[in-house]
Amino acid sequence: MTPAHDPRHAPAGILLHLAGPLQSWGTHSAFNERDTARFPTRSGIIGLLAACLGRRRGQPVDDLARLSLTTRTDRPGVLLRDLHTVGGGLLAKGTVTTAEGKKRPPAQGTLLSHRTYLADAAFTAALTGNDTALLHECAEAVQQPVWPPYLGRRSCPPEGPLLIGLLQDPLHHLVRLPLARTGAPLRQPAPDGTPPAEQSRGESVDFHSDAPLHHLPIPPSGGDPDHLDGSTPIGEVTDDPLDLSPRRRTYRARPVYRRTVHLPDTPRGGLGADYLTALHTYLNSTASELQGGAA
Repeated sequence: MTPAHDPRHAPAGILLHLAGPLQSWGTHSAFNERDTARFPTRSGIIGLLAACLGRRRGQPVDDLARLSLTTRTDRPGVLLRDLHTVGGGLLAKGTVTTAEGKKRPPAQGTLLSHRTYLADAAFTAALTGNDTALLHECAEAVQQPVWPPYLGRRSCPPEGPLLIGLLQDPLHHLVRLPLARTGAPLRQPAPDGTPPAEQSRGESVDFHSDAPLHHLPIPPSGGDPDHLDGSTPIGEVTDDPLDLSPRRRTYRARPVYRRTVHLPDTPRGGLGADYLTALHTYLNSTASELQGGAA
Protein backbone atom coordinates (compact mmCIF):
# COMPACT_ATOMS: atom_id res chain seq x y z
CA MET A 1 0.00 0.00 0.00
CA THR A 2 1.25 3.48 -0.89
CA PRO A 3 1.94 5.59 2.23
CA ALA A 4 -0.12 8.74 2.78
CA HIS A 5 1.33 11.54 0.67
CA ASP A 6 1.73 15.06 2.04
CA PRO A 7 2.65 17.49 -0.79
CA ARG A 8 3.61 20.16 1.76
CA HIS A 9 6.71 18.17 2.65
CA ALA A 10 7.50 16.93 -0.86
CA PRO A 11 10.81 18.13 -2.35
CA ALA A 12 10.98 20.39 -5.37
CA GLY A 13 12.29 18.96 -8.58
CA ILE A 14 12.80 19.13 -12.32
CA LEU A 15 10.77 17.19 -14.86
CA LEU A 16 12.44 16.31 -18.17
CA HIS A 17 11.03 14.84 -21.39
CA LEU A 18 13.65 12.42 -22.75
CA ALA A 19 12.74 11.39 -26.29
CA GLY A 20 14.42 11.23 -29.67
CA PRO A 21 15.10 8.91 -32.59
CA LEU A 22 17.89 7.18 -30.64
CA GLN A 23 19.05 6.99 -27.02
CA SER A 24 21.87 5.02 -25.40
CA TRP A 25 22.44 4.77 -21.66
CA GLY A 26 25.53 2.64 -21.14
CA THR A 27 26.22 0.82 -17.88
CA HIS A 28 29.19 -1.44 -18.63
CA SER A 29 30.44 -0.41 -22.07
CA ALA A 30 34.06 -1.22 -22.83
CA PHE A 31 36.23 -1.00 -25.94
CA ASN A 32 34.30 -2.32 -28.95
CA GLU A 33 31.08 -3.26 -27.13
CA ARG A 34 28.76 -0.37 -26.22
CA ASP A 35 25.61 -1.38 -24.38
CA THR A 36 22.50 0.48 -23.27
CA ALA A 37 20.21 0.14 -20.29
CA ARG A 38 16.46 0.11 -20.92
CA PHE A 39 16.04 3.32 -18.92
CA PRO A 40 18.05 6.56 -18.45
CA THR A 41 21.01 6.17 -16.09
CA ARG A 42 22.26 8.48 -13.37
CA SER A 43 25.59 8.99 -15.12
CA GLY A 44 23.83 9.87 -18.38
CA ILE A 45 21.48 12.41 -16.81
CA ILE A 46 24.22 13.95 -14.66
CA GLY A 47 26.33 14.26 -17.82
CA LEU A 48 23.41 15.92 -19.62
CA LEU A 49 23.04 18.48 -16.82
CA ALA A 50 26.80 19.07 -16.71
CA ALA A 51 26.83 19.81 -20.45
CA CYS A 52 23.94 22.25 -20.12
CA LEU A 53 25.74 23.97 -17.23
CA GLY A 54 28.96 24.23 -19.24
CA ARG A 55 31.06 22.06 -16.96
CA ARG A 56 34.11 20.57 -18.59
CA ARG A 57 34.97 16.91 -18.30
CA GLY A 58 36.81 16.32 -15.08
CA GLN A 59 35.13 19.16 -13.21
CA PRO A 60 33.38 18.05 -10.00
CA VAL A 61 29.76 16.92 -10.23
CA ASP A 62 29.31 16.16 -6.53
CA ASP A 63 26.38 18.57 -6.25
CA LEU A 64 24.60 17.00 -9.24
CA ALA A 65 25.26 13.52 -7.87
CA ARG A 66 23.24 14.40 -4.77
CA LEU A 67 20.08 14.71 -6.86
CA SER A 68 17.76 11.70 -6.94
CA LEU A 69 16.53 10.35 -10.29
CA THR A 70 13.19 8.66 -10.96
CA THR A 71 12.11 7.83 -14.51
CA ARG A 72 8.81 6.85 -16.08
CA THR A 73 8.84 4.75 -19.24
CA ASP A 74 6.37 6.34 -21.65
CA ARG A 75 7.56 4.21 -24.58
CA PRO A 76 10.14 1.45 -24.04
CA GLY A 77 11.41 1.63 -27.61
CA VAL A 78 13.18 -1.20 -29.39
CA LEU A 79 16.82 -2.26 -29.17
CA LEU A 80 18.89 -1.36 -32.23
CA ARG A 81 22.36 -2.85 -32.69
CA ASP A 82 24.72 -0.94 -34.98
CA LEU A 83 28.02 -2.07 -36.49
CA HIS A 84 30.28 0.99 -36.29
CA THR A 85 33.48 1.37 -38.32
CA VAL A 86 36.34 3.86 -37.93
CA GLY A 87 39.43 4.40 -40.08
CA GLY A 88 38.65 2.32 -43.15
CA GLY A 89 40.35 3.10 -46.48
CA LEU A 90 43.03 5.38 -45.03
CA LEU A 91 46.77 5.44 -45.56
CA ALA A 92 48.86 4.21 -42.63
CA LYS A 93 49.55 7.75 -41.37
CA GLY A 94 45.82 8.41 -41.17
CA THR A 95 44.81 5.30 -39.24
CA VAL A 96 43.91 5.19 -35.56
CA THR A 97 46.90 5.39 -33.22
CA THR A 98 47.52 2.27 -31.12
CA ALA A 99 48.15 2.19 -27.37
CA GLU A 100 51.88 2.06 -28.14
CA GLY A 101 51.65 5.28 -30.12
CA LYS A 102 52.16 3.56 -33.47
CA LYS A 103 50.06 3.54 -36.61
CA ARG A 104 48.22 0.51 -37.91
CA PRO A 105 49.01 -0.89 -41.35
CA PRO A 106 46.29 -0.08 -43.91
CA ALA A 107 45.02 -3.67 -43.95
CA GLN A 108 44.34 -3.45 -40.20
CA GLY A 109 43.24 0.17 -40.08
CA THR A 110 39.50 -0.41 -39.78
CA LEU A 111 38.23 -0.63 -36.21
CA LEU A 112 34.88 -2.32 -35.60
CA SER A 113 32.55 -1.80 -32.67
CA HIS A 114 29.00 -2.82 -31.83
CA ARG A 115 26.80 -0.10 -30.38
CA THR A 116 23.34 -0.66 -28.96
CA TYR A 117 20.63 2.00 -28.94
CA LEU A 118 17.02 2.42 -27.88
CA ALA A 119 15.02 3.47 -30.94
CA ASP A 120 11.80 5.50 -30.60
CA ALA A 121 11.85 5.40 -26.79
CA ALA A 122 10.44 8.13 -24.55
CA PHE A 123 10.84 8.74 -20.83
CA THR A 124 9.75 11.32 -18.30
CA ALA A 125 12.38 11.94 -15.63
CA ALA A 126 12.09 13.60 -12.22
CA LEU A 127 15.18 15.02 -10.52
CA THR A 128 14.62 15.85 -6.88
CA GLY A 129 16.71 17.28 -4.08
CA ASN A 130 16.88 19.76 -1.23
CA ASP A 131 19.16 22.27 -3.00
CA THR A 132 16.56 24.59 -4.52
CA ALA A 133 19.18 26.97 -5.90
CA LEU A 134 20.87 24.13 -7.78
CA LEU A 135 17.53 22.96 -9.20
CA HIS A 136 16.79 26.48 -10.46
CA GLU A 137 20.27 26.69 -11.98
CA CYS A 138 19.84 23.34 -13.73
CA ALA A 139 16.37 24.24 -15.06
CA GLU A 140 17.68 27.50 -16.52
CA ALA A 141 20.67 25.70 -18.03
CA VAL A 142 18.47 23.09 -19.72
CA GLN A 143 16.50 25.93 -21.31
CA GLN A 144 19.66 27.76 -22.39
CA PRO A 145 22.45 25.14 -22.48
CA VAL A 146 26.10 26.07 -22.78
CA TRP A 147 26.78 22.87 -24.72
CA PRO A 148 24.20 20.75 -26.53
CA PRO A 149 22.56 18.07 -24.37
CA TYR A 150 22.28 14.53 -25.65
CA LEU A 151 20.58 11.29 -24.66
CA GLY A 152 23.53 9.23 -23.49
CA ARG A 153 25.74 9.75 -26.56
CA ARG A 154 26.56 12.80 -28.63
CA SER A 155 24.95 11.17 -31.67
CA CYS A 156 21.59 11.10 -29.83
CA PRO A 157 20.08 14.61 -29.68
CA PRO A 158 16.80 15.04 -27.79
CA GLU A 159 13.56 16.27 -29.29
CA GLY A 160 11.89 19.27 -27.72
CA PRO A 161 10.85 20.27 -25.21
CA LEU A 162 13.55 18.82 -22.96
CA LEU A 163 12.47 20.77 -19.87
CA ILE A 164 8.89 20.22 -18.74
CA GLY A 165 9.20 22.38 -15.66
CA LEU A 166 10.51 23.04 -12.18
CA LEU A 167 7.73 22.04 -9.83
CA GLN A 168 6.90 21.39 -6.23
CA ASP A 169 6.16 17.70 -5.64
CA PRO A 170 7.41 16.44 -9.04
CA LEU A 171 6.62 12.79 -8.26
CA HIS A 172 2.95 13.73 -7.99
CA HIS A 173 3.14 15.04 -11.56
CA LEU A 174 5.29 12.14 -12.75
CA VAL A 175 2.36 9.75 -12.33
CA ARG A 176 -0.18 12.20 -13.82
CA LEU A 177 1.55 13.92 -16.74
CA PRO A 178 0.29 12.80 -20.17
CA LEU A 179 2.16 9.78 -21.48
CA ALA A 180 4.12 10.22 -24.72
CA ARG A 181 2.36 7.30 -26.36
CA THR A 182 -0.68 6.69 -28.49
CA GLY A 183 -3.97 5.22 -27.37
CA ALA A 184 -7.16 6.44 -25.76
CA PRO A 185 -7.46 6.88 -21.98
CA LEU A 186 -8.30 3.55 -20.43
CA ARG A 187 -11.29 4.91 -18.52
CA GLN A 188 -13.22 5.11 -21.81
CA PRO A 189 -15.18 2.00 -22.81
CA ALA A 190 -13.52 0.01 -25.56
CA PRO A 191 -15.29 -0.34 -28.94
CA ASP A 192 -16.17 -3.94 -28.06
CA GLY A 193 -17.76 -2.82 -24.81
CA THR A 194 -14.94 -4.02 -22.54
CA PRO A 195 -15.37 -2.27 -19.17
CA PRO A 196 -12.61 0.17 -18.14
CA ALA A 197 -11.69 -1.98 -15.14
CA GLU A 198 -10.88 -4.91 -17.42
CA GLN A 199 -8.98 -2.75 -19.89
CA SER A 200 -6.73 -1.45 -17.12
CA ARG A 201 -5.41 -4.91 -16.39
CA GLY A 202 -3.56 -4.90 -19.69
CA GLU A 203 -1.96 -1.44 -19.39
CA SER A 204 1.05 -0.67 -17.22
CA VAL A 205 3.77 1.93 -16.80
CA ASP A 206 7.26 1.17 -15.47
CA PHE A 207 9.13 3.42 -13.05
CA HIS A 208 12.84 3.13 -12.19
CA SER A 209 14.65 4.99 -9.42
CA ASP A 210 17.76 5.17 -7.27
CA ALA A 211 15.47 5.30 -4.20
CA PRO A 212 12.59 3.11 -2.97
CA LEU A 213 9.39 3.64 -4.94
CA HIS A 214 6.76 2.69 -2.36
CA HIS A 215 6.33 6.42 -1.71
CA LEU A 216 5.11 7.15 -5.26
CA PRO A 217 1.81 9.08 -4.94
CA ILE A 218 -0.24 6.65 -7.02
CA PRO A 219 -3.81 7.90 -7.64
CA PRO A 220 -6.70 5.86 -6.19
CA SER A 221 -7.52 4.42 -9.63
CA GLY A 222 -3.99 3.03 -9.98
CA GLY A 223 -2.55 -0.20 -8.71
CA ASP A 224 0.37 -2.61 -8.74
CA PRO A 225 -0.39 -5.56 -11.07
CA ASP A 226 2.49 -7.64 -9.71
CA HIS A 227 1.79 -6.65 -6.07
CA LEU A 228 5.34 -5.29 -5.73
CA ASP A 229 5.54 -1.75 -4.38
CA GLY A 230 9.16 -0.98 -5.31
CA SER A 231 10.35 -0.89 -1.71
CA THR A 232 13.21 -3.34 -2.32
CA PRO A 233 15.86 -3.16 -5.06
CA ILE A 234 15.73 -5.49 -8.05
CA GLY A 235 19.51 -5.36 -8.49
CA GLU A 236 22.40 -2.97 -8.97
CA VAL A 237 23.64 -0.78 -11.79
CA THR A 238 27.08 0.83 -11.98
CA ASP A 239 26.12 4.34 -13.05
CA ASP A 240 26.80 6.62 -10.08
CA PRO A 241 29.71 8.84 -11.22
CA LEU A 242 32.71 9.39 -8.98
CA ASP A 243 35.02 10.95 -11.58
CA LEU A 244 34.09 11.95 -15.14
CA SER A 245 37.62 12.82 -16.27
CA PRO A 246 38.17 11.37 -19.78
CA ARG A 247 41.03 9.10 -18.70
CA ARG A 248 39.82 8.32 -15.18
CA ARG A 249 36.11 7.70 -15.49
CA THR A 250 34.96 5.78 -12.46
CA TYR A 251 31.50 4.83 -11.27
CA ARG A 252 30.13 3.01 -8.26
CA ALA A 253 27.29 0.55 -8.09
CA ARG A 254 24.00 1.60 -6.55
CA PRO A 255 20.67 -0.17 -6.05
CA VAL A 256 18.00 0.13 -8.72
CA TYR A 257 14.31 0.07 -7.81
CA ARG A 258 11.49 -0.72 -10.22
CA ARG A 259 7.75 -0.46 -9.87
CA THR A 260 5.09 -1.32 -12.45
CA VAL A 261 1.85 0.60 -12.01
CA HIS A 262 -1.51 0.69 -13.75
CA LEU A 263 -2.48 4.31 -14.43
CA PRO A 264 -5.89 4.09 -16.09
CA ASP A 265 -6.67 7.79 -15.61
CA THR A 266 -3.35 9.16 -16.88
CA PRO A 267 -4.05 10.49 -20.40
CA ARG A 268 -2.27 9.19 -23.47
CA GLY A 269 -0.88 12.34 -25.04
CA GLY A 270 -0.03 10.79 -28.39
CA LEU A 271 3.03 11.72 -30.43
CA GLY A 272 4.46 14.89 -31.93
CA ALA A 273 2.12 17.87 -31.91
CA ASP A 274 -0.60 15.89 -30.12
CA TYR A 275 1.74 15.23 -27.19
CA LEU A 276 2.84 18.88 -27.04
CA THR A 277 -0.80 19.97 -26.94
CA ALA A 278 -1.62 17.50 -24.16
CA LEU A 279 1.46 18.59 -22.19
CA HIS A 280 0.59 22.27 -22.62
CA THR A 281 -2.97 21.63 -21.44
CA TYR A 282 -1.74 19.79 -18.33
CA LEU A 283 0.80 22.48 -17.45
CA ASN A 284 -1.81 25.21 -17.82
CA SER A 285 -4.11 23.32 -15.47
CA THR A 286 -1.36 23.17 -12.84
CA ALA A 287 0.19 26.59 -13.50
CA SER A 288 -0.03 27.60 -9.84
CA GLU A 289 2.29 24.72 -8.93
CA LEU A 290 5.03 25.67 -11.38
CA GLN A 291 8.04 27.28 -9.75
CA GLY A 292 10.26 27.85 -12.75
CA GLY A 293 10.59 27.49 -16.49
CA ALA A 294 8.21 25.12 -18.21
CA ALA A 295 7.55 23.85 -21.70
